[in-house]
Amino acid sequence: MADISRRAFLRRSALAGAALKVGLLSPQLASASTAGKMSIARYKSSPSERDGVAEEAVRLTRQVIRDIGGMSRFVSKGNVVWVKPNIAWDRTPEQAANTNPDVVATIVKMCYEAGAKQVIVGDNPCNAQERSYPNSGIRPAAEKAGARVTYLDKRKFKNMALKGKALKEWEMYIDMIEADTFINVPIAKHHRLAGATLGMKNLMGVCGGARSRFHQDLSNVLADLAAFVKPKLVVLDAIRVLPVNGPQGGKLEDVKRKDTLVAGVDQVAIDTLGAKLLGMEPKKIGHIVEAQARGLGTMNYKSLSPVESLV
Repeated sequence: MADISRRAFLRRSALAGAALKVGLLSPQLASASTAGKMSIARYKSSPSERDGVAEEAVRLTRQVIRDIGGMSRFVSKGNVVWVKPNIAWDRTPEQAANTNPDVVATIVKMCYEAGAKQVIVGDNPCNAQERSYPNSGIRPAAEKAGARVTYLDKRKFKNMALKGKALKEWEMYIDMIEADTFINVPIAKHHRLAGATLGMKNLMGVCGGARSRFHQDLSNVLADLAAFVKPKLVVLDAIRVLPVNGPQGGKLEDVKRKDTLVAGVDQVAIDTLGAKLLGMEPKKIGHIVEAQARGLGTMNYKSLSPVESLV
């Protein structure tokens, strides 16, 4: 396939930069530069019944995004938004292998409330998408919220120049790259090779091709992806977490409750806190250390003065 640079699909960003130089940037975007970089919302209890967990997810999602400046900070009127959960596995929400469906649905609703023209939800799963999408609960929840939930079209993976340490180029899903706003919505869980699946690991779902090759150098691959994709917003689901036997799990006894959501713009900070929520030492997780070394964010998430709420 022909090599396509990411810049070719982000001309709007270049125009926005030019507008900034001449003082034409909108007040909304200008204020975003001084807004908070991270927020943490925790729930007061750990409800076990389905309706209770759903209510928790809705309240935490709205709070954690409100605390970082609201969805209108990231989504403007008329935007096409791609919401990228982890829908990798044919597992139920209770098994904590995929992102909480009510978190995803609430983000979809908030995008429309901010004026989005269209919200698309999709992933490149490991298990068959025909099973993972419905059994995760994400497809029905997101569609009910108004999203277009889509299976990825293999014809839309295009070879792009990532210019990374491990990935000089790779097949990336063009619709995700072209979206006006890309929101990364991972779940916190263990991963046998990467140490943890968090925000940066979730970006593998933007990629096509033989992703098994990534496992030879995950630390650099995941940092390459973080540097290339650069989500506008990351919302980490740690309501249920999987601290062992990830990434696909399957045993309910492996699932732990943290009843927490984290939102922010610093991918390294969010993955650092996510690792801590899993009971892991972030400095032992290669891609987090590598991403900080490249200047993609800070492992000292407390230096960002995160807004913390108890809901």
